[in-house]
Amino acid sequence: MLFECINKFDLVTNLVPFMTLQDTANSELDILIKYELVENVNFHKAVKDLLDEGIKDKMLLFKKFVELLNESLDFKIKYYHINGNEVSFRIKELIEIKAIKANNVENERCLSRAFSKIVEYRYKSTQGKKDKKELEGIISKINGTLSSNIKDKHSNRINTSLNAIESSDKLEMILSSDISFKKLMNDLIKYEYIEFGNNIPETQFGLGYTNLMMIIADLIEYMEKYPEDSFNSKVNLISIEEPETFMHPQMQELFIKNINEAISSLLKSNNKKINSQLIITTHSSHILNSKIHSGNSFNNINYVTTLEQNSNVVSLNDKKITPQLGDKNDENNLKFLKKHIKYKVSELFFSDAIILVEGITEETLLRYYLDNENKLNKFYISIFNIDGAHGLVYHELIKLLNVPALVITDLDIKRTDTEKEAFTQISSLDTKTTTNATIKQYNSEKELLTNLPPTIIKENLKIAFQSEINGFYATSFEEAFILTNFNNLILQDTIKELKPDIYNSIVGSNSDQEEIKNNSYKLQRKLAGCKSDFANKLLYKYITSDVATELPLLPQYVTEGLTWLSTKLNIA
Repeated sequence: MLFECINKFDLVTNLVPFMTLQDTANSELDILIKYELVENVNFHKAVKDLLDEGIKDKMLLFKKFVELLNESLDFKIKYYHINGNEVSFRIKELIEIKAIKANNVENERCLSRAFSKIVEYRYKSTQGKKDKKELEGIISKINGTLSSNIKDKHSNRINTSLNAIESSDKLEMILSSDISFKKLMNDLIKYEYIEFGNNIPETQFGLGYTNLMMIIADLIEYMEKYPEDSFNSKVNLISIEEPETFMHPQMQELFIKNINEAISSLLKSNNKKINSQLIITTHSSHILNSKIHSGNSFNNINYVTTLEQNSNVVSLNDKKITPQLGDKNDENNLKFLKKHIKYKVSELFFSDAIILVEGITEETLLRYYLDNENKLNKFYISIFNIDGAHGLVYHELIKLLNVPALVITDLDIKRTDTEKEAFTQISSLDTKTTTNATIKQYNSEKELLTNLPPTIIKENLKIAFQSEINGFYATSFEEAFILTNFNNLILQDTIKELKPDIYNSIVGSNSDQEEIKNNSYKLQRKLAGCKSDFANKLLYKYITSDVATELPLLPQYVTEGLTWLSTKLNIA
């Protein structure tokens, strides 16, 4: 009695066998789907026989097992109520999928053929059938006119020649026109593109435009196959595979921004009621950017990755990325994240690993070191320069993506005004505090550095920061770099070129290199206004130096971070 009022054409009634009275108040329903063997006994016997062969080679054993699955077994999809009872059901009665493949451009006539098919569909509608009958009348008249013309101009002349050889009673030829509706649809419709009033033939289209038009053609075809005024209560999934194929970045962004509007327009113009959901798979950061910003949310993004050698889908949403959304700061963080992704780091979704840094020096130098590292350079590792506390905004998103992420941050040791003025070196962290938001977030003692561990690892995040280097604690990457390489000629020449007076005043007439180490904080402060020049001069010297010249080393906390990345990426 409960379901008697349901429209008999409403195919959602297929779900009734899975429901209980309690389910009528729920918005979610559990369906258990199993891909099962039709005959278990034969399978168990075949596996036992295979194992009894005693094959020691694991690869060979696995190969034979796969062959067994492929050759001798029959599988079937079965559906079960949550209580375990099997239910007679076919998923295609509830869900229909229209798949549009990545590259629809098969030949130079593909557009004409696609739109010919659409026109043919339209002639099958109620109004289209009337139009088709009218068109067929026109085709019949054309055939008659052409046949008459051919008879007068050609058939009679040919038959006159034949009659000179053989009597017309025995042999005569008839030529006639044979245009049909089908031939008209298949061969006679020509597609052209108009740009600034100029007609451009189909064969002169760029591949990007052609692929875009083929996607639109597939969508139109999908809509046209449903009768007018139809009610289709299936879950209609439209899957577009990698639409970015051949498209330039601007076209990609416009496509994803307007595709929903295009589908709505098609439905409205054709008076169709189709409950459709669009699924787009992509490797394009431009499409991802456009989707995040057109929807003003991460809620429609599903990230597909691997977890323990299995496919894993991570459904993103704003609350997961900023778990305590509601606070004004969290709202601002989400707003910042959406904007910053557009301008900076959308490629983190496509990276094998991520490195977050806080300054231009580490960003510039790390790219060089990674390019010249013969194992890590085989992976797509993205380096993002995200200043200070803003890096924290990304942490929840990175955890969700489960991509190995190395966060290279600074101790940012808090100094008194007196210590700043005297350029005091820090040789102990006892009672010292930090201003670094990332360290305060993950350090058990918050801003207090006294018992700070040498590194912090949280899930797929490693937080790397300076430890003691040659007797001192650096407050920034530049200072750590100076402390690590104080006796390196490339570093010395770079400082000397950028700050000659400071350099000479520190090393003195005896060129005491130890004084570079003992004045690392002072040098860091003096270089603060020209970090970009410092990084670029170092990079220039790296590239142009003699092969025998010893290059500066990365600070130990950075190299340990890169080693951790190698481990996470399973680099032997």
